[in-house]
Amino acid sequence: MAENLTEATEVKNGLPEAAVGNATPRDPEDAQRALDRVQFMLRRADRVESQARRHNQGGQEERQQIVENLAHQQNEAELRHLLDHLHPADAAYILEALPLVDRQSVWQHIKSEQCLIDSGEVLLELSDSVRESLIATMDTDELVSAAEDLDADELADLAPDLPQEVINELQQGLSIEEREQLRAAMSYPEDSVGARMDFEILTIRDDVSLEVVLRYLRRFDALPEQTDQVFVVDRDESLKGSLPLDRLLLNEPDTLVVDVMRTDLLTLQPHDDAGEAAQAFERYDLVSAPVVDRLGKLIGRLTVNEVVDVIREESDEQALSKAGLREEEDVFAPLKDSIRNRAPWLMLNLVTASVAAYVASRFEGTVGHIVILAFLMSIIAGIGGNSGNQTMTLIIRAIALNRISSGSLRTLIVKELSVSLTIGLLGGFVAGGFAYAISGRIALWPVMACAMILNMLVGATVGMVVPILRDRFGKDPAIGSSVLLTFATDTLGFFIFLGLATIFLV
Repeated sequence: MAENLTEATEVKNGLPEAAVGNATPRDPEDAQRALDRVQFMLRRADRVESQARRHNQGGQEERQQIVENLAHQQNEAELRHLLDHLHPADAAYILEALPLVDRQSVWQHIKSEQCLIDSGEVLLELSDSVRESLIATMDTDELVSAAEDLDADELADLAPDLPQEVINELQQGLSIEEREQLRAAMSYPEDSVGARMDFEILTIRDDVSLEVVLRYLRRFDALPEQTDQVFVVDRDESLKGSLPLDRLLLNEPDTLVVDVMRTDLLTLQPHDDAGEAAQAFERYDLVSAPVVDRLGKLIGRLTVNEVVDVIREESDEQALSKAGLREEEDVFAPLKDSIRNRAPWLMLNLVTASVAAYVASRFEGTVGHIVILAFLMSIIAGIGGNSGNQTMTLIIRAIALNRISSGSLRTLIVKELSVSLTIGLLGGFVAGGFAYAISGRIALWPVMACAMILNMLVGATVGMVVPILRDRFGKDPAIGSSVLLTFATDTLGFFIFLGLATIFLV
């Protein structure tokens, strides 16, 4: 019983001091400490439950069971207390870092009515794959309860993962204006500004004084997040300019809005690409930008917090595409989901590697005559692949930033081929010397050097051409590029090296 009493009161032991108490994590280090504490509580709950089962099987006395029940209840209370004081983003971070069984256990606490944290806000912060897995475990009533307090633009973000009956029920609780906003946001493509815009906007007329504007703003309990300017519109809601908050505060109260407002605004339209809008935010250091329709009427705004999400998602998508992954994968996803995500490009890799092996097998006589070639040809393929990978990465990034135009394409090609040729000449000389040193064949030196130069040029060419062509045909330049690059540098690298060896050495 003493062991169980210790288990029941083991609240602080084994935990970092900073992780105990009313923690409200707001930075990565605090979030990591909260994750450590949650994992500790889950392990402790497993130990208590295991002991309870053991004692029940052994027919232990009722008092022992009471102690274990108390330990379990205290552990549950500790976990609820911690989750209640988490920021939604930190709760999402913890859920994504937990295995499926533990994740479901924590999610049961978060989505319960007793938990103070907003489960809808947590769903918004989760990655798509983890969000989908949690939504799949929730019934209609739970989903409605989680999403009913979200704004129209937030509901639009969540809508693609929600069942239609949930969306229909949620719409019943919205005002006519909010329903129209939700319908509009859901009608835009996922990668457009319209799908990302915020409908919370502050508008004023240009013929009022700054004092009137201040009185107007003081009527609100809080300003919309990321508010750095108030938009100026006419009676038809057409955008005329904006009043930055610094101009509002630093000018005399009797000054008219028209005298201090900005008219040189960057305006966006709902069908604009969100990635291009993100580049504009980066270029001009924006916090928010107005979104107008084709008639110039103000319909929303894009804010920097959405832009950060766009940049992160595009970066993640590019990294996943280069690795041959079709979509973001939950690291604790079920086996079949991971196989479905990873297998296609790996099977294609198997095919391309088989072709490269077949090419090498056609030179069996050459390799059999000069065995050292079998060890050297991997150098040719590897260097060509790495060179092409560097070129391809730069090209894909330049495409993403819209830095490649028809007028600059020829200059770019010449520059990249010149870089590969120069490095190939230097590297080929060194590699040829290495081949001579380990083989004693002086004739192998120029063969090795020429093969390396040619394969590096192949890698640079493929690294440029494939992403550019895919972009010209409206495809993601990152998807498949690395597989085709590996195929080209392996197959042609073996063919060039073994072909030159057959001609000059056999």
